[in-house]
This record gives sequence, structure tokens and C-alpha cells, in this order.
Amino acid sequence: MPAFRIAPAVATAFPDTLIALVTATGLRGRESWPHTAAAVEELEQELADGTWHPADETDPRIEAWHTAYRSFGTNPRRIRPSVDALGRRLAKKGSLPRISPAVDSYNAVSVRHGLPAGAFDLDHVTGDVDIRHADGTESFTPLGEPDTVENPKPGEIIYTDTTGVLTRHWNHRDAHRTRVTEDSTHVAFVLETLHADRDGDLLKVAADELQDLLAPHADQTAVSYLGPAQPQATD
Repeated sequence: MPAFRIAPAVATAFPDTLIALVTATGLRGRESWPHTAAAVEELEQELADGTWHPADETDPRIEAWHTAYRSFGTNPRRIRPSVDALGRRLAKKGSLPRISPAVDSYNAVSVRHGLPAGAFDLDHVTGDVDIRHADGTESFTPLGEPDTVENPKPGEIIYTDTTGVLTRHWNHRDAHRTRVTEDSTHVAFVLETLHADRDGDLLKVAADELQDLLAPHADQTAVSYLGPAQPQATD
């Protein structure tokens, strides 16, 4: 299991950051995940009934990410935080995309709680994972575009391992190399907030919900947290 680390400069710039790291080993992505299917369907039904709506950019949880994106030079209305883009898609279409059980699980938890989420197939991660500012020399191949290579702008916050960038714009889009598929068996999921003082309890509820969806389909799951006070996690 690689270590996940928050760089000191990121911790200084965003001192109330808290990231939940949910890991699963022995994941079985080709069996039926009825609880995940039900969670997604419940969201869609509540939206249709008008009893629930995904958080939009007027919500403090999303607004905080827009402010963070602008701070490192990204226009959040052109390149949106993942949870913002997912919520907008759900509100427009009335349904969430079905990708794979593991991805559907974190998408459902993310949009339910208004918290960005992502995942990495750890069998394709090299070395440890650092959350840091880009220096402009890194390379990134976007999910679904295996022939595309991008270079994050200096100052942009990225997740990166020793090979390349895993996520651009903090949580906008994951890399193709470490994408999670039905055949992924060792996966790290992340859930994030920039306001642990306000949303830390919500983050922990979301992490527990994700773990509950994963656990019936994995040999082992674990949850750990990292932030400025605990800048490294290895579980």
C-alpha cells in the first residue's frame, strides 16, 4: 500500500483540509452489488420526487472548491470540481452514469453528501502518492483519453505518483492509467473537504457509507484520514 501525503505547502494554503482514504483489497467488481444499485436508484427517485437535490455552486461545500480552484488559477465554471460536475449532470439528466460497481458506489456517496470523491487502482500506482502543487513538468493522461498527454500548470494542485499525475485540478478528473474498472482488486478511494471544522463529521459519515458499500464485495476494507495535522496515511 503506497503512502498518501499532503505537501506542507498545500497544508499551509488549505489548513482545514481533511481527506478520507478508504481502501479495499480483494475487491470483486464482477459480482452483483445490490446495495450500490439501490443507493443510486434511491438518489434518482428522491430527485424525481423533489425531496432531494444535489448541491450546486451556491452550496458552501461546492463554493469552497470554486474558491480553491480560483486560488491556483483554474476557472471552476469551465473546469469543475468532480462533485459539482456530477451533481449538475444528475440534476440535468435525472440519472447517474453506471460505470462499474466500485465507481458507482463512490459516485453515489459523493453526490449524496456534496463531497468530491475519486479512486485509484493501486496495482497501477507507482511509489507513494503526493498531493502537491504542480511544477509544470508533470504529465497527465486523462481518463478515457489514453493517447492524450497534458501538462498541469505550475501551482495547480495535483495527486501524483512517481510516474505521473493521477488527478488534475485537485479533484477534477482522474488519470487513465489508474482508472478503476470491474477487474480492479486493490483500490484506494478518497473523499475530501476543505472545511473539516464544518464538514468533518459529514466526511466521516460519507466514508463509513462508502466502506459499507464496499465491504460485502472485498476481502478487507479500511478507513484512514489525512490533513495538515496528520499529513500522511498508509492504510
